[in-house]
Amino acid sequence: MEKNKKKKIGLTTWIFFALLLGAVTGLGLHYGMPAGHLRDDILMNGVFYVIGQGFLRLMQMLVVPLVFCSIVCGSAAIGDTKTLGKVGVKTLAFYMVTTAMAISVALGTARVINPGRGLDMTHVITQDVGEAMAKTSLADTLLNVIPKNPIGALANGEMLQIIVFALIVGIILAKLSEKTETVLNFLQQGNDIMMEMTMMVMRLAPFGVFCLIAKTFTQIGFDGFKPMLLYMASVFLALGIQCFVVYLGMLKLFTGLNPIIFIKKFIPVMGFAFSTATSNATIPLSIDTLAKKMGVARRISSFTIPLGATINMDGTAIMQGVAVVFIAQVYGITLSPAAYITVIATATLASIGTAGVPSVGLVTLTMVLNSVGLPIEGIGIIMGIDRILDMTRTAVNITGDAVCTTIVACQDNSCDKDVFYGKKTLPNS
Repeated sequence: MEKNKKKKIGLTTWIFFALLLGAVTGLGLHYGMPAGHLRDDILMNGVFYVIGQGFLRLMQMLVVPLVFCSIVCGSAAIGDTKTLGKVGVKTLAFYMVTTAMAISVALGTARVINPGRGLDMTHVITQDVGEAMAKTSLADTLLNVIPKNPIGALANGEMLQIIVFALIVGIILAKLSEKTETVLNFLQQGNDIMMEMTMMVMRLAPFGVFCLIAKTFTQIGFDGFKPMLLYMASVFLALGIQCFVVYLGMLKLFTGLNPIIFIKKFIPVMGFAFSTATSNATIPLSIDTLAKKMGVARRISSFTIPLGATINMDGTAIMQGVAVVFIAQVYGITLSPAAYITVIATATLASIGTAGVPSVGLVTLTMVLNSVGLPIEGIGIIMGIDRILDMTRTAVNITGDAVCTTIVACQDNSCDKDVFYGKKTLPNS
């Protein structure tokens, strides 16, 4: 019988178990085993270090080809939206602006809460990896996004330059259309390969997380718990501000619609997104809810909602923004204003290529950290608690898609406000 089959444990559950087991193991070694050759050399700096760093290197291996292929394919698809005129331009502008705002909210929130304070990891990495960013002027930071040599940028992992080059290539492929169909197909197949490779690497995540967390807690003991809780609180607060202040404020400003009514009608979709942790699964429900409860024309939502599920990753951007501040504070690194601008630009542009694969936000986080010279070892501290954050940020993502759709529809006179306020009911609703 089907009911008697054992339910398969998901990857995220294994990662969470690995986090707990790693913490317990690390605490046991920290308090129960004296410092010496066995604990420090064989376990902490031997087995744990090799497996943990090996997993991080595998994640780094994915970044350049994954981001390049994803953004080329994503921008090539976006290029087709020019035929949709003002609707396409407004939608793309909204998604990019709100993503930049989301990262700014995340950075500001994290700077207020300071989640990484109190966890001293400077003895783990002593070099000042933020020094190079501090010496770079704002003007040079802006100019450095343009690659002098795209091949060199790919080889050296200069992520902002790679993203800009990939965007340009994707737009040109869309413009040339049939002439470059072979090239686009090759890159789409490369994107499929990288997505599958990402899934393969993520299957090793429980082992990597266990070793990274075990090594960390062997060094720091109980001091690591409070910063992790503050990190979660920072992400939740930033997500709340983005959802209930930024999104609903824009809805009221640009449409005049009642934000409270909007949330009441859309909250079932948010609940579904929270439970599934995938934007793609909510596409049909979002379109149906917007049409029947908000009066939004399906010709608008059938374009904006799938596009948003592909490129509008505000929740992921918030996680990355908070993580940057958290990891910088944990390792005692001071970020310059130019570094913060680089984080905003990198995460905003990378949002085009972060959809489609669970946990890909953590892969692109390595890119954001590298862009400002932060150690990617910090990802191991937050990876195990990412599941509940992932569920919450998915709900925020699809709310942003719906708000954008409603705003665009209202400005296109494609939103029936009588339906929104319950004065009229659509057929078959």
